[in-house]
Amino acid sequence: MLGNAFKRSPWQIFGLIVGIVYGVGIAFFAVVALIGLRFADPDIARNSLIIAGSVVVLGFTLVPLVLGIDDTLDPRRFALFGIDNRRLAVGLIVAAMISIPSLAITAIALASVITWTRDVGTTLIALVSALAIVATCVLASRVTTSVAAYVLSTRRAREFTALVGILVIVMISPVVIILSEVDWGRDGARMLGSIADGLAWTPLGAVWAAPGDAATGEWGLAFLHLLIALATVGLLWLAWQGLLARMLVTPEREGRAKKYEGLGWFDRLPANPGGAIAARTATYWLRDPRYRNSLFIIPISAIALTIPFVVVGVPHHVVALVPVPVFALLLGWSVHNDVAYDNTAVWLHVASGTRGRADRLGRLFPALVIGIPVIVAGSFFAAWYADDWSLAGALIGVGIALLFSGFGLSSVSSARFPYPVVRPGDGAFSQPQNTGATMALAQSIIFVSSVILSLPTIGLAALGFFYGGDWYMWALLAGVGTGLLVLIGGVALGSRIFSRRGPEMLASALLNS
Repeated sequence: MLGNAFKRSPWQIFGLIVGIVYGVGIAFFAVVALIGLRFADPDIARNSLIIAGSVVVLGFTLVPLVLGIDDTLDPRRFALFGIDNRRLAVGLIVAAMISIPSLAITAIALASVITWTRDVGTTLIALVSALAIVATCVLASRVTTSVAAYVLSTRRAREFTALVGILVIVMISPVVIILSEVDWGRDGARMLGSIADGLAWTPLGAVWAAPGDAATGEWGLAFLHLLIALATVGLLWLAWQGLLARMLVTPEREGRAKKYEGLGWFDRLPANPGGAIAARTATYWLRDPRYRNSLFIIPISAIALTIPFVVVGVPHHVVALVPVPVFALLLGWSVHNDVAYDNTAVWLHVASGTRGRADRLGRLFPALVIGIPVIVAGSFFAAWYADDWSLAGALIGVGIALLFSGFGLSSVSSARFPYPVVRPGDGAFSQPQNTGATMALAQSIIFVSSVILSLPTIGLAALGFFYGGDWYMWALLAGVGTGLLVLIGGVALGSRIFSRRGPEMLASALLNS
């Protein structure tokens, strides 16, 4: 299999060589650093290795699960060879050692022995720990890779895992912010020591902690951490054997086709061009992962943006002002390239002579149905949280201004400046077929222009926040007025552009299909 990797297309071979060079480079610098730690203070070396090593083990565990890597050593490929389960389990683990990550972690583990060559006892524990490091990483990678191939074989499961990964990354941000606030010159050593001590009792860090404990004279802790590390290897081995045995007798999962009754939104909306487009767009938002993921990511982004303010101590009544405007801005901006998501299906609009106004309004229907209730409910919730009900009107005004401005500008942009997006049926996080300056230009202009057009409303809301009075009411009126004006004007202009540029939009869709 290693030889076959070099019999692919030239670009694939080039990518493989780049990966090898990258892996060798990382391993080289890690080995040099570990050799350098041989001459460092034992406490510093111990804490550094535990933290860095825990990240490495976590990477071997989570990367295959989140990315759903194609598994060349999938046990199901050997189901018809009649190999004993135990023998196959051992063989696949040995084969997994012949890979860039496995060879890199082997070199790093061996270099960690050099770090702890301080006395005979510590060296012996370091040798056992090095074997456990390699076994833990390789077994964890095999288990999670097989789980990804077995459980996450359907596209919907992979997309859900990717969304969970995004959520985890968002939730990590407070930790990063807290660490950035630490005075590392004064409290850095104590902070690192506390983190390392906590990780040392987990399967991630125990295998790295044992030789460091021995080097610092904590032999009892060294044996306890080594026991945790060996127990982790044993449990991973049992998990690998059980998973392999189950996969050998289980066919590959396939996505289940859902059964739907009736015509859904087409039964509920008017039987005219605008209603048909609105029904189809609403169906997209509920079933197409390219739209559905936006419904997941936009609220999370709006809430996650408040975390840094909370961590740095911004008053809660100020933090409450953030989510609603951010949500409105992102939702209004998200439809700026809506026509491109139709791909070649836009020919239906061109061939049937659909009026631009019906297309523009129909496409905005689901976003309006979602956006307006969320803004109103979110504004009242934020006002309750801030213990100032007068804030609700201003937040509604700002939210409507941002949302409607985004919709109005997007109605123009999606007809005049469509750019390639992920094709229907591809994963929502796939890379578009080609991109260019149009993408960056359209995204930037719509985003910045929505904010600029809403600045008067934001300014009136700010005056109300600092000075009180009737400014909140004026912010509500200005926001609704500005938003409606931009929305009506944008839909009117976008309608004319859509009616005039139908053939060009169809040609663009065909080129990017």
